[in-house]
Amino acid sequence: MPTINVNGRDHAFEGNPEMPLLWFLRDVAGLTGTKFGCGMALCGACTIHLDGVATRACVTPVAAALTAKVTTIEGLSVDGDHPVQQAWKELNVAQCGYCQAGQIMQAASLLKQKPKPSDADIDATMAGNLCRCGTYTRIRAAIHLAVVKTGGAA
Repeated sequence: MPTINVNGRDHAFEGNPEMPLLWFLRDVAGLTGTKFGCGMALCGACTIHLDGVATRACVTPVAAALTAKVTTIEGLSVDGDHPVQQAWKELNVAQCGYCQAGQIMQAASLLKQKPKPSDADIDATMAGNLCRCGTYTRIRAAIHLAVVKTGGAA
């Protein structure tokens, strides 16, 4: 039986390998931090990491995760102390909060790839993550604060 490694734990999978990873995470693994937004990879609410790279779970088939390590918002940091999560809390980024798990996962991936991003880097990377509440300036500020917290070595 195939397994999917999610947040360091193997989960058995018996279903259709074309099922979107989002539904496996939410309905089978019980990890509801990853949100359904648009179902077309346009809003970013479902952003997770697949082998450390930000990926939209709503359009990624389970088959793509069978040989990869999946990290969800629940697995980014067991205690919620990832520098991005700390910065989000410190600057009160979330308003309604629905998009924030995806925003945090996208930002964490950005900082892993580019530890000292410019405003242009942040804007380009985060452009695919929509926030209906418009907290974009706080999101950018929190990413810069996370850089400070890590000393630019996220």
